[in-house]
Amino acid sequence: MKNNYAPNFKYEDFGPLFTAKFFNASHWADIFQASGAKYIVLTSKHHEGFTLWGSKYSWNWNAVDEGPKRDLVKELEVAIRNRTDLRFGLYYSLFEWFHPLFLEDKSRSFQQQQFPVSKMLPELYELVNKYQPEILWSDGDGDAPDYYWNSTAFLAWLYNKSPVRDTVVTNDRWGYGTICKHGGYYTCSDRYNPGHLLPHKWENCMTIDKFSWGYRRDAGINDYLTIEELVKQLVETVSCGGNLLMNIGPTHDGTISVIFEERLRQIGTWLKVNGEAIYETHPWRSQSDDVTPNVWYTSKRKQKLVYAIFLEWPTSGRLFLSQPVATLGVTKIKLLGHGQPLNWTSLKPNGLVVELPHLTSHQMPCKWGWALALTNVI
Repeated sequence: MKNNYAPNFKYEDFGPLFTAKFFNASHWADIFQASGAKYIVLTSKHHEGFTLWGSKYSWNWNAVDEGPKRDLVKELEVAIRNRTDLRFGLYYSLFEWFHPLFLEDKSRSFQQQQFPVSKMLPELYELVNKYQPEILWSDGDGDAPDYYWNSTAFLAWLYNKSPVRDTVVTNDRWGYGTICKHGGYYTCSDRYNPGHLLPHKWENCMTIDKFSWGYRRDAGINDYLTIEELVKQLVETVSCGGNLLMNIGPTHDGTISVIFEERLRQIGTWLKVNGEAIYETHPWRSQSDDVTPNVWYTSKRKQKLVYAIFLEWPTSGRLFLSQPVATLGVTKIKLLGHGQPLNWTSLKPNGLVVELPHLTSHQMPCKWGWALALTNVI
């Protein structure tokens, strides 16, 4: 701060610098649609308390009164709902770093509720009633218990009386100690990827920038996950019953940097070919192969389909899968994006070897990972 800003520069002085002058909600929506995502979550308010809509409970510290002078939440909500088939979600931080009422409540060990009653709860009701998000992503309990936030009463309203009561989904960050224990789905921790099946629906909320949730002007190319690493994260997460929420950090001008846009469009290109093995799938009895590394399984039970997603193309052209039990004359195997039935050999007591097609790099259905669809295997 001393090296880059004038003396006595305060945090609130950042407000006018946040201009969002190049923010184009339609362009954002088109990128998200191209990414193959099924839902997005916009940070409506982070821990500094600045709301991206004109909240009447955040007077003079919001995007309508300060900086952009625009309702950014509304602009994106309209674009998402008019231009895409994505579900619209909102992130909201419960606590605020600088708010005097929260700091006073904290100093009294949260035995009083000035901040939730006068700021947090009215703002959350306002947010839900005004924008009707179908995902409400709560965060930042400030080390305060759920009864301080009155979380159970708010959630009872959300699921029983709110305008999104029949569609809304919530996460697990509603007070100290609730994470990974209560919620529509668990997030457990940032960048959570357990590598095994969980008994409850969960989400891997992670960042394309390895080190930051926001935009960094000084980030180098090696600070970003490669598309191969992102596909691996997606496949591992879905195989273990989770959803993947990939974070990008826009600039203060309201643009999505080209490195983030490229990664999102790349993952969308991959999903156009392999989405069948990702969307609306369930975990299989085995999440990954015990013998061949970088092979992950998903399934569609009603269709009796198992998908084997492999991240490395074997140099031999033969892929050994140790988990499926196949039946000659019954089991059929195809490579997504290729379509022709593949030859395979059954092994005892279980497992099979698949003869992959001989394809040039230009003939490959996709890059960065491939999926086999296996019918009638156990």
